[in-house]
Amino acid sequence: MQIKDYQVVLLGVLIALGSVCSTYILSKGIIEFQKLQNQTIRVTGSASQNVTSDSSSWNIDYRAIAPTLKEGYSKINSDAVKIKKFLLENGIDEKNINFASIGSYENHKRTPNGNTTNEIENYTVFQNVTIKANDTETLTNLSKKIDVLVNQDINLTTGNIKYFVSNLDDIKVKMVGEATKNAQDRANSMVKATNGKIGPINSAKMGVFQIVPIDSTDVSDYGYNDTSSIEKKVVATVTATFTVK
Repeated sequence: MQIKDYQVVLLGVLIALGSVCSTYILSKGIIEFQKLQNQTIRVTGSASQNVTSDSSSWNIDYRAIAPTLKEGYSKINSDAVKIKKFLLENGIDEKNINFASIGSYENHKRTPNGNTTNEIENYTVFQNVTIKANDTETLTNLSKKIDVLVNQDINLTTGNIKYFVSNLDDIKVKMVGEATKNAQDRANSMVKATNGKIGPINSAKMGVFQIVPIDSTDVSDYGYNDTSSIEKKVVATVTATFTVK
């Protein structure tokens, strides 16, 4: 082989080696970059707080069945006067009493085999009143006296008393912060064994709030908002992603 040919072969070998080395360096750099990019940890933190309701509301529905619409309205208006008197006498502030609009519908006669006819038999007239209180005891005690109205020939039904926490929004803001701190603490515990450290937070997503009776373990994907109990537990969750140093 002539010297010139040898030089060409050598040059080809050097080019090939250079190509392999550059490919290795480039691929290593990509791997290192991807590794760096993937050095994050995602955790879910939670916080809970027991709260006591400080306000309440209660609905009373009442109706009258009469042969004419006029008589039905007259009975409902008479019942409304009695109900309002009962509420005021039991310490309810007038501004916390809200009567809804009166509604009505026709009841038609039926044939012996149960089919509805076009002939009107009577009318049902109905109304409801919502009562509010700035405590939980007033309506609880009031509900125990409902027989007073029943004894006055008022055809009524009552709903469950609903209990609320007036500063719930402030509590939620505070708990989101606590849940985020809990997520950070959990992330630190997870990487501590590998001598890692948690860096800045990359992202955070707030979960739904679970407001449940204080001894309940119920949860819902859409959140839970209990109004049946005076003593409640508020649970907040936050899913956060942190950089791992």
